[in-house]
Amino acid sequence: MTDSKYFTTNKKGEIFELKAELNNEKKEKRKEAVKKVIAAMTVGKDVSSLFPDVVNCMQTDNLELKKLVYLYLMNYAKNQPDMAIMAVNSFVKDCEDPNPLIRALAVRTMGCIRVDKITEYLCEPLRKCLKDEDPYVRKTAAVCVAKLHDINAQMVEDQGFLDSLRDLIADSNPMVVANAVAALSEISESHPNSNLLDLNPQNINKLLTALNECTEWGQIFILDCLSNYNPKDEREAQSICERVTPRLSHANSAVVLSAVKVLMKFLELLPKDSDYYNTLLKKLSPPLVTLLSGEPEVQYVALRNINLIVQKRPEILKQEIKVFFVKYNDPIYVKLEKLDIMIRLASQANIAQVLAELKEYATEVDVDFVRKAVRAIGRCAIKVEQSAERCVSTLLDLIQTKVNYVVQEAIVVIRDIFRKYPNKYESIIATLCENLDSLDEPDARAAMIWIVGEYAERIDNADELLESFLEGFHDESTQVQLTLLTAIVKLFLKKPSETQELVQQVLSLATQDSDNPDLRDRGYIYWRLLSTDPVTAKEVVLSEKPLISEETDLIEPTLLDELICHIGSLASVYHKPPNAFVEGSHGIHRKHLPVQHSSIDTGESPVSSGPAANIEQTHVIPSQGDLLGDLLNLDLGPRSTCPRCPPCRWGLWTLTVLIACNSVLLLQVWLPAVKAKGLEISGTFTRRQGQMYMDMTFTNKALQHMTDFAVQFNKNSFGVIPTSPLPVHTPLMPNQNIELSLPLNTIGPVMKMDPLNNLQVAVKNNIDVFYFSVLIPLNIFFVEDGKMERQVFLATWKDIPNENELQYQIKECHLNAENHKKVKISV
Repeated sequence: MTDSKYFTTNKKGEIFELKAELNNEKKEKRKEAVKKVIAAMTVGKDVSSLFPDVVNCMQTDNLELKKLVYLYLMNYAKNQPDMAIMAVNSFVKDCEDPNPLIRALAVRTMGCIRVDKITEYLCEPLRKCLKDEDPYVRKTAAVCVAKLHDINAQMVEDQGFLDSLRDLIADSNPMVVANAVAALSEISESHPNSNLLDLNPQNINKLLTALNECTEWGQIFILDCLSNYNPKDEREAQSICERVTPRLSHANSAVVLSAVKVLMKFLELLPKDSDYYNTLLKKLSPPLVTLLSGEPEVQYVALRNINLIVQKRPEILKQEIKVFFVKYNDPIYVKLEKLDIMIRLASQANIAQVLAELKEYATEVDVDFVRKAVRAIGRCAIKVEQSAERCVSTLLDLIQTKVNYVVQEAIVVIRDIFRKYPNKYESIIATLCENLDSLDEPDARAAMIWIVGEYAERIDNADELLESFLEGFHDESTQVQLTLLTAIVKLFLKKPSETQELVQQVLSLATQDSDNPDLRDRGYIYWRLLSTDPVTAKEVVLSEKPLISEETDLIEPTLLDELICHIGSLASVYHKPPNAFVEGSHGIHRKHLPVQHSSIDTGESPVSSGPAANIEQTHVIPSQGDLLGDLLNLDLGPRSTCPRCPPCRWGLWTLTVLIACNSVLLLQVWLPAVKAKGLEISGTFTRRQGQMYMDMTFTNKALQHMTDFAVQFNKNSFGVIPTSPLPVHTPLMPNQNIELSLPLNTIGPVMKMDPLNNLQVAVKNNIDVFYFSVLIPLNIFFVEDGKMERQVFLATWKDIPNENELQYQIKECHLNAENHKKVKISV
């Protein structure tokens, strides 16, 4: 009979009977009783009152019984810590048992019992097990160190267990190496700034040796560890890639994705023109394609990871687009993901195949999938300009089907095509207008209204069309109301004599009869513009619109780089960094792709991935031409640094006001966060103890941390340059700010600027290089006491060329001796 019999008893007084059986002299009876206890515990019954009786059963040579007792202890020790102490002697004794399975079982169980009193007794047995002669015991002890660290981190460090774990990396058994790596990685996540793994070429070589012989989960641990290593040069990166590449053919999809992660990171270090780089790209394609032959759930995980890879390196799968064609029996979540990847791989070479597929998908029965397919046709038109006409023709064919949701989605898509290619496909507007009455979705109605308003001068009955929408204005969604308001204002500006009543009606509905603040605000703005300055209104409302982007749904580059470092994990499925969905993850060290060691010379923006790099790379930007570019050709309008000095010509009055200004000025925003991918820089200039300073506050308003800050000035009128690097030695975390003072001197290259005190600045971090321009108050250049010897003053005055001297004659100014004295002093 099977063990299921233990789950079928519901007798009253069962606890009493179990207690008696647990104390039976016969081993078989005790074993049966313990099985019954575990079965009761499994179905949720409280059998904690049997704790002393179960503990007494620990003294046995039967491995199966011992496992059952240990299982019971792990479950109830936390609730009865005082009773659990009774089992300590048995644990310690079992840790010295001749049977390695019992030794490993004992140390594993002690690590799982989260009771402080027991962990105190665990140290000595654990130390012995870490040096046990049997590899099974050593690998179990390695994992136990990570569990113990979670309970009492300080004790693990004091007892030297971390050093013992590092020693296990050099173990002869590959599974011991894998578990040691897994334990150290787990501990490192709670100490992101510590270098517990101490990855160096020697240790990496040991890990690569163990990689070929350990189990699949051991391979995953080692590959994840390798992905955190930064090779010192291109040769070492290529060597590691060569030894990791065989893992791409592994049967376990998790091993394949971990290997892909390592190779994707190290591709950053390989020159793109090398033969090995291209060979590696070709080797990455087949394993990714193979992942799509698994179960739908595995396919979905693979597709989410492939989506990231295609955004980073589309050339890997550019020849495999047919793999992503949808099958009739694919679940909807797989279909949608395949569709997204198909669009990302669409190009001029394969657009005909893609459009044929999408047109087929648009006739399926699944409404959501059909909508996505129609939207995908529009994305193809926007992405591949040569295919735009064919895409528009396909959309018109779909509109002719008169299927309501297909027509509405097509109109939304065509609006975007008009935005991308203005004045090119307006001939189809008549066809769109034929379907006006069938539109009932807000997106489609808003799109059609936008088209009518934008091309009102080409539509004879535009006023009638818009007036038909106006009849049920208050029943429309806010999106439609706002679009309709703007469209009618556009129509009025294009045909003022014919639509005056219509615009008055919509403005009245939007302002006086509406309680929506957004709608009212826009209505009042239009009303004020039209009534006061129609010319300006025309410039604002009918201004040329920016072309929409080709890929609006691409992941932000820095986030994409971080997600590439998490391939094979939940982050790559959610497309979010771990700290966005893991509780208590604020301390997690955020990962970044490595950077070629020549990137500073070539002008690329380096991304540091370790504390050491933060210190090395934080320096004044070395080459002006590479990173700054030609700042003189950029539109860097100067900002006034002194809020109390009105803009004016640089004459004597301005100079006097600048001197009178307090040397400690209010911080002004020099670089807004919206223009610097989340980095905001505020600052001012000061002079302290004879030294000029640029006082700044850096604020991180992005989602990722920022490192590798550096600064450089363009040539300027006074030769101002920084005398030291930016003093930012630690990463600037999200929503944090740092205040710093940058000392300046005037020994740099000189070039006359307009205005004279304009300073163009470049600031670099791990995300990009950002430029801004500020005005330096002239009083910053003046010494504090202002004294000059009479002879030096006269000699300096005579050295000024005559053409630079200005003379003014003051008339009708009556002075007595006292006033004359005051004027002389003030000048």
